[in-house]
Amino acid sequence: MSCVPIITKFSPTLRIPSAMAKNSVCGESFYSSLLQQCTNKYALEEVHAHMFKTGFNHNIILETKLLQMCTFLGVMDYGRQVFDRISETNVLLWNVIIRGYAINGPVDEAITLYKEMRERGFWPDKYTFPVVLKACASFSALREGKRVHGNIVKTGFEGDVFVGAGLLDMYAKCGCIENAFQVFNKMHDRDTVSWSAMIAGYVQNGYGKEALTIFCRMQSEAVAADSASVMSVLPACAQLGALQEGESIHAYVIKAGFEQHIPVGTALLNMYAKCENIDSACQLFETMAERNEISWNAMIDGYVKNGLANKALELFCHMQIVGLKLNTVTISSTLVACAGLGAFQQGKSIHAFVIRNEVMLDGSVGNSLVVMYARCGSIGIGRLLFDKMSGRDVISWNAMIGGYAQNGHAMEALILFKKLLVTDVKPNSITIVSMLPACADLENLQQGKGSHAYIVKSGFETNTTVMTSLVAMYAKCGEPETAQQLFDKISVRDLVSWNAMIGAYAQNGHGNQALGLFHQMQLEGAMPNAVTMTCVLPAYAHIGALQQGKMIHAYIIRNGFDSDVYVGTAIVDMYSKCGRINTARVLFDKMCQRNVVSWSAMIAGYGMNGHEKVALELFFQMLEAGTKPTHVTFVSVLSACSHAGLLEEGWKLFDSMTRDYSITPKEEHYACMVDLLGRAGHLDQAQNFIEKMPIKPSPGIWGTLLGACRIHHNIELAKCIADRLFDLKPTNAGYYVLLSNIYAAAGRWDDIVNVRQLMKDRDLKKTPGCSWIETNNRVHSFLVGDRSHPQSENIYSLLESMFKKMKEMGYVPNTDFVLHDVEEELKEDLLSCHSEKLAIAFGLLNTRPGTPICITKNLRVCIDCHTATKFITKIVGREIIMRDANRFHHVKDGLCSCSDYW
Repeated sequence: MSCVPIITKFSPTLRIPSAMAKNSVCGESFYSSLLQQCTNKYALEEVHAHMFKTGFNHNIILETKLLQMCTFLGVMDYGRQVFDRISETNVLLWNVIIRGYAINGPVDEAITLYKEMRERGFWPDKYTFPVVLKACASFSALREGKRVHGNIVKTGFEGDVFVGAGLLDMYAKCGCIENAFQVFNKMHDRDTVSWSAMIAGYVQNGYGKEALTIFCRMQSEAVAADSASVMSVLPACAQLGALQEGESIHAYVIKAGFEQHIPVGTALLNMYAKCENIDSACQLFETMAERNEISWNAMIDGYVKNGLANKALELFCHMQIVGLKLNTVTISSTLVACAGLGAFQQGKSIHAFVIRNEVMLDGSVGNSLVVMYARCGSIGIGRLLFDKMSGRDVISWNAMIGGYAQNGHAMEALILFKKLLVTDVKPNSITIVSMLPACADLENLQQGKGSHAYIVKSGFETNTTVMTSLVAMYAKCGEPETAQQLFDKISVRDLVSWNAMIGAYAQNGHGNQALGLFHQMQLEGAMPNAVTMTCVLPAYAHIGALQQGKMIHAYIIRNGFDSDVYVGTAIVDMYSKCGRINTARVLFDKMCQRNVVSWSAMIAGYGMNGHEKVALELFFQMLEAGTKPTHVTFVSVLSACSHAGLLEEGWKLFDSMTRDYSITPKEEHYACMVDLLGRAGHLDQAQNFIEKMPIKPSPGIWGTLLGACRIHHNIELAKCIADRLFDLKPTNAGYYVLLSNIYAAAGRWDDIVNVRQLMKDRDLKKTPGCSWIETNNRVHSFLVGDRSHPQSENIYSLLESMFKKMKEMGYVPNTDFVLHDVEEELKEDLLSCHSEKLAIAFGLLNTRPGTPICITKNLRVCIDCHTATKFITKIVGREIIMRDANRFHHVKDGLCSCSDYW
């Protein structure tokens, strides 16, 4: 086959000495030197054309050199043209072209060429196999890799140390660590490279413990570990958090004398940072004689991973001062630090740097920018960047979906997830974990169940993190039983799983179950952390278990969790919900750090405990302190205005949400305003407000107005709203009971019968009233008419004598809500055994005289029990603190903190 020049143009200044034309050795030397000096494709083309003109184009040595230079310069398109025009190839030429594609890509072409080489009858040598195995490894081509392994066995190169190392690497990177270990065990002559490859293989596949075992075995067999071995095993220590082993390896590094080797030092930095020993990492970084960009990046990333974002930003600035080049790793890590701090301005500055230096937005930089803008609340800018990214990978989609979910845009998160499903990008476990909170926030159980089905179909059921997120989703959608079933299926429950399940019970009002699970968790050896405390404290708050809450508070102090701002906030909230608002305020004032969640909790505490004006004062103190309110803060303060009837103040605050703070009102804020208008008697205005809302009114908002109709006895409006609610939420028994009570107060007994028949037809039952009281570190619960308690006889006897005294003082039982066909005397008996009265009587029998009695009820306290409680406080001279489903009632000397406005 004749060889035609690819490009015939050559420089006229390129002249060959006359002697060279007659001397092939001189010609080879001359062209070899020229080829060596080529720095780009065009220079290669010119020299090649010159070789063709002078007849040296068929020289196999020069053709090999030309092909090697194509590989070196990465011009594989030209290299392939050269290779295809060589009339007589050999194994060396095949090795060169295969190696070129393996290094420069496309990698699959290297595998294709290997197959072609075999088909043409060329047998690979020990230099071919490592290159092809590397290509199989980088392309995860396990099937081809196994075929290559078969050829290696046939040709007898299995014992070659470099071929063996290539096999180890290929199997490890293809996820077949068992095959890699079999190869390793068959190797007769294992050098440091082989040991390092095996260690690295275990690390790559998440077997850190096995990697450490191999490293120890290597030392026991007297194979000296070099820098590569050390760099292979240190990530295993990082994976396991094996600080002691990492420190031992550090000591070996010092003894072996390669501590100042920059890659080794950087690997040590990573190890210390990931073992949460950032002080040692910092000390090592400061003592390194030489540091490159990778070392600086490792330290910045270490600070970020250890929650020291401020330090990361400081180091980033220092890195610029000393004139080091910033690469994509530096930028990505620093953007994550900005995201953690909410450092919007610094993040924008880095974005400007990215634009000025024309850094590609695809990959880690683009993803980190999306995360930064999302975490800083600028989700719109994050979406613009996301849409501009041409090469969006699963990390990009996860960043955007998570950004939407974290910023209260749950619907957008779900829409984006559905768009992802029709792309070529396959969701991973992080995608699911990012998306499930959106289902929870929307309380969209149907979408959540659809996601559950996708999880099963995609094989994510064995992923603990995914299952934990699923538990949390079902919990927030009001299905703790389903959450418990999934929790029981998790084979390896970590601390996050326990916290999610405890939180699931606490969020759904199952305080006793949450506390039981908390004790079970400890019995099974799982050590609680700060997050556990924030999950379990609401359970104590829910059932009003003040004494047990105090004990957990002491546990928190002993274990140093009280410095955590979220734990401190949960403690304040617990005392507030147990009626100890003064204790809550003392602890609030002592908090070293307060965030908007802390302020919101304290404001809510004052509101529900009848100190609405103090709640408003605290809100304005928060603003003066420079803390920006959130939508949760406004729910707290608007609720306080509602309980106190502060109509004008409530309207001003509602208007300021969008005007001053750019907060779009949500369903909870509209519900507060409807409640505020309704309680004040402005029912028509409340109805008009609902009909003009920019969002579709939920059943909860209409239910709020129905409650106002009860207060102001507006039967006709109540009937219209109830009919609407029965269509929107036909299975909610509470709405039927509320309408029934409205009819009862008006004496419309026939209408009551119709409502109760409707409930019967729909198989609905009223939620039974339940009250809790804590004595001697034990919580006692009572249902209406409950006679199961061991002290029932004494409780009912005390109530009977108490009612006689109350009637002498002017108490008249309110029987308006008892069915008209019940005898009057029996009506009074039914009222006397309400759960809150039973709990109060039990408290009087089992607590010291003069001490306050604290009870909690799952429903709104009825009018008769509220009145009776005021009379009881006069008789016994004690304060009774009662928390119902709406608020606290601090009753003392016949007066209630709610001023009978609840």
